Amino acid sequence: MSRPGYVLEVDDRTPPLVVPDGDGFRLERFPLGTKVVYPAESHAPVVDVREAINACLDSPLDSDPLSARLWAGMKLTIAFDDISSPLPRMRPPDIRGRIIEAVLSRAAKAGVDEVSLVCARGLNRRMTEPELQHLLGERVFRSFFPDGRLLHHDAEDPENLSSIGRTDDGEIRINAAAASADLLVFVHIAAPTSGGAHAVATGLGSAATISQLSAHPDGAGGRPSQNDLLAQHVSAALNIFQIEAVLNNDVFAPPLQFLARREWEWSIKDQATWLGLRRGLALTSAKTRRRLLNAAQAGYAPIQIAAGDPAAVTHASQVKVLAQQVVEVGGQTDVGIIGVAHGTPYSVNSVTNPILAAWMGLGSTFNAHTGQPVVRQGGALILYHPMPENFSGLHHPSYIDFFADVLTTTTEPGQIQEKFEAKFASDPWYTHLYRSSYAFHGVHPLHRWYQLATARAHCGDIIWVGAHRPSVERLGFRAASTLADALEIVSSTVGRTPSITYLHSPPPLVADVR
Repeated sequence: MSRPGYVLEVDDRTPPLVVPDGDGFRLERFPLGTKVVYPAESHAPVVDVREAINACLDSPLDSDPLSARLWAGMKLTIAFDDISSPLPRMRPPDIRGRIIEAVLSRAAKAGVDEVSLVCARGLNRRMTEPELQHLLGERVFRSFFPDGRLLHHDAEDPENLSSIGRTDDGEIRINAAAASADLLVFVHIAAPTSGGAHAVATGLGSAATISQLSAHPDGAGGRPSQNDLLAQHVSAALNIFQIEAVLNNDVFAPPLQFLARREWEWSIKDQATWLGLRRGLALTSAKTRRRLLNAAQAGYAPIQIAAGDPAAVTHASQVKVLAQQVVEVGGQTDVGIIGVAHGTPYSVNSVTNPILAAWMGLGSTFNAHTGQPVVRQGGALILYHPMPENFSGLHHPSYIDFFADVLTTTTEPGQIQEKFEAKFASDPWYTHLYRSSYAFHGVHPLHRWYQLATARAHCGDIIWVGAHRPSVERLGFRAASTLADALEIVSSTVGRTPSITYLHSPPPLVADVR
């Protein structure tokens, strides 16, 4: 049986602890009394993946079996997540490819001839052919890609978007292949806050529809009532059969799995591997480190696969995800500490620029809680990441301009939305690159920036340790050389003997602050 999450209080016997720091890791000694929140160990994987897939398709939640919803002459559309999840990417075979193969097998038996596959990328970049083949498997890829039946969703293609209703925020438009299908099978990797009709809308909606659901300048992901209404429209208009897989916490490649263990449990071999890792990363160039880390594949395994009605499936998935990731934390803290690792969902096979690093720490990890963050109102947040001014011109062209032109003018989300969102959303060059190359949508950096608003408003101080000072200051934060320096800087806010909590992640965790 896997061990649950654990909160350690640092004492004089505690060894230095691993902290993710961009393309590398560091060992840090924390002050006595620091609480260290460790994630739970991975739950046991399903014993037989093929059997689990067949079982959920044949005995779905609140739905007829998949085979009963297929018939000769129907139009079937299968949509699937892009490479933004899971992070890092899964060692082949990817569970989504295995699920899609099982769906296609049933469709063939039912005599379904009109089948198309759509990558539900939302406003994310297009995937390359090798990335698609890695996700889907060679057999599915070669069966659908050459004849044009494997497509990327295009949120800016008016010819392939269908209107399915309206909310107070505007028209709801969805991918035409999904909207016109007799059945939409949506294959999704479960996460604590995604799934169901909401995932369909964010993956297959128009740019305007996705913007209704994406972060608003106050940091909230749209208005709850409007989000619910939009999801209701999607559920009513589309005949959806949802399939979701919950993965375990094995985020590290096999040679590095010791990084998920508690440091005092490291073996001699683990310690030697750590020394080799540190030395190897120190001797390689930044470009080589990125290439090696981008090539890493996690040993994920599914711990649950569910299918059927979108709402029922998402509920079952979220219960399972939270059962694995929730860690009870006793009260809020004066100072929270987060290490930001190499990858983000939006920098797979790319570069993590300062905006994405900030989003990963402040928009994602900080907000991973069940009701209230680990840091108290007005407390301080200390993060680790070098924050170099590195950008991908291929993947993140609008991020480059957002960093250079917008953040030099203002960092306030409300002002950014008012002055710049329309321009970034409609810029023809950004749109062209999103549609025909491998760039994220023009408005993508603005949505990520809005999601920092909650942390920025909640925390009295935000300090980045070991970061490139000009980058940090451009984002409106402060830099420190060491943890001791950071604690000295925030002492005016939290005093000289603050309570401190370090979120020891990855693997991912969700803080349940009591």
